[in-house]
Amino acid sequence: MSSTSTYNLTLNTLQAGLPGITEAWGKLLCEASAYCFECQNHPKGVELKVRGMSTTSFNVFWETIITDQLRSAWNDEQDLTEFGACGIAILLILKLTGFTVIERARKGTGIDYWLGHKNAERPFQNAARLEISGILNGDANAVKTRVNKKIKQTKPSDGTLPAFVVVVEFSEPQSHLVQK
Repeated sequence: MSSTSTYNLTLNTLQAGLPGITEAWGKLLCEASAYCFECQNHPKGVELKVRGMSTTSFNVFWETIITDQLRSAWNDEQDLTEFGACGIAILLILKLTGFTVIERARKGTGIDYWLGHKNAERPFQNAARLEISGILNGDANAVKTRVNKKIKQTKPSDGTLPAFVVVVEFSEPQSHLVQK
């Protein structure tokens, strides 16, 4: 994708599910991502700048209505940020790579998700790894520091499979996507 163009990212597409994400889990990720943007006072259509293995921008849209009930459900800021970042990172992987999510990783692997090839005959074979981190309110230096930390974190599952690290920052919407 070119750095001169802006593309669209629609959070609600997560609600359709993926090979390794149920519709319900996709809705949860969509809600968290939308609320992360809204609690930072960003309107629908906010620009998310992506750096790293791709330099581009996405206008982020969502249909989720932020209600008092949703705010109460997502009152834990750490969970909100973690799951909000997961939603954005998964959509970026779908848009910018040939991979899709096939399975949530177990604790201790140093990653969050296993990825498979989108159009493969057998997409359920692990083909890559994905580690995600979110920052609700930070800056470019915080993002760079977190990327370096997360690259090191993937070491327990190092082998022959590539790892993608995605860090999403919501206050000045930006994401850094690297491949290890």
